[in-house]
Order: sequence, then structure tokens, then C-alpha cells
Amino acid sequence: MEYTVKKLGELAGVSTRTLRYYDEIGILKPARVNSSGYRIYGVEEVDRLQQILFYKELGVELEQIKEILDDPGFEITSALEGHREKLVNKRRQLDQLIHNVEKTIALKEGRNQMTDKEKFQGFKNKLVEENERKYGEEIRTRYGEETVNRSNTKVKNMSHSQFEEANKLSEEIHTTLSEAYKTGDPAGNLAQKAAGLHKQWLMFYWSEYSKEGHAGLADMYVEDERFKAYYDKEQDGVAKFLRDAIYVFTGKNG
Repeated sequence: MEYTVKKLGELAGVSTRTLRYYDEIGILKPARVNSSGYRIYGVEEVDRLQQILFYKELGVELEQIKEILDDPGFEITSALEGHREKLVNKRRQLDQLIHNVEKTIALKEGRNQMTDKEKFQGFKNKLVEENERKYGEEIRTRYGEETVNRSNTKVKNMSHSQFEEANKLSEEIHTTLSEAYKTGDPAGNLAQKAAGLHKQWLMFYWSEYSKEGHAGLADMYVEDERFKAYYDKEQDGVAKFLRDAIYVFTGKNG
């Protein structure tokens, strides 16, 4: 069966403008253009659009989606199985959040008692699952299954006060790092303070500290574009500056 832009948009629940944009950037080209100038899409294009929408739902950027779909090794059945696993995990996460909301409502109505740990369990699970989705493959390759699993368990067992303290430390790191970056000296007092705060923050997530692991994580901040974008969002070069500061802090030669 074939579809025009309008019909495909109605079928998939996306706008015709979106489909035209996908054509422009080359992520979803029509099967052909008819004599009247209309884009015509066939079965292969419908399947490809389904994959695009799956990956978008999982938070993958369009540029990355295009690379995945254009990879000669891409296999649709394996991709669907992967999507199913991620969606099941997402449903489990949403079920946990719904459960926590229901318990909170019952608590407010005086029908139930709820511990601080229960209140925040859903949010902590979401944090772990989002990190797994975004960075799981890389950190497991670098640090190993056991280390990452211990870290995830530690996050899930955090108290509310620990969770709040970790978030405050994260904000303090960014503030200190911003000031340190202006000095241009990763070995300076401010930069080393930022590296020390970063170590304190890590210990909310790591079961044990090692200088090698700390320096290795700093490498990822520069090598992985997602980490790099997080630290460079306000000023280019901050990720590299933090890495260099951590190198000094851990005694690693750059």
C-alpha cells in the first residue's frame, strides 16, 4: 500500500511538516515522487518511520537515529526486540511512579502511612533507568557489570536527605567549576576544589573510590559527546578543563 504525505501523517500521528523535514534531512525519503509532485511512501518507508518514532520515544536524537538505521548491520527484528525491552522497562518505571502517587494521595487523605524512602523510590528508579538507557553500555564496558550494579543499588537505597545533598553538591560543582574555568588553571585552588567536590559527589553513587576510576570518568566527559555537551552547555571547553583538573587531583599525567 502507498501513502501520500498527508495520509502517512494521519496514519502515524505526525504532521506533514515533520515528514517533509525528515525528507529534507535524509532520514526518511519517499519511495518516489509522482507526476504531480507528491511524495509517495511505501511499506519500507512506513517501517522506517515506525523505527524513527520508536527511537524518538526513547530520547535518541535524529542524527543518531539516522546513523543507526543506515548502518548496514541494522536488523529490524532485533531492533523491535530491543524496543520492546526498553518499553517494558519504561512501563515498569511508570507503574512504580503511579504506585507512589497513589500511596501519596492515600497518605494525604489519612488512609495510609508512607516512608520517605517509598516517596522517592520511583524517582530514584527513574534516575537509574535513564542513566542505563543513555550511558549503560559505555559505563558497563569501562567499569564492569558488578561495579555498575553496585552503584545502581546504592542510588536506589539513598535516603531523601542523601538525594538532596547529592543534588546540592552537583550545583556547587557547576558553580565552582564556572569560576575556576575563568582562571584558566586546572591546577589552581578553585579547580582543585571543583575536583574535590566532584569526588564527594561521586561517592553518593560509587561503592568505593579509586583515582584511576575517577580519571577514567573524566576521560569520558571529553570523549563522549553526550557528557561533553552536558558540561559545555554554557561554555565550550569546560568538560576538558574539568578533566584536566581531575587529572591533577588524581595525579594522572595528561
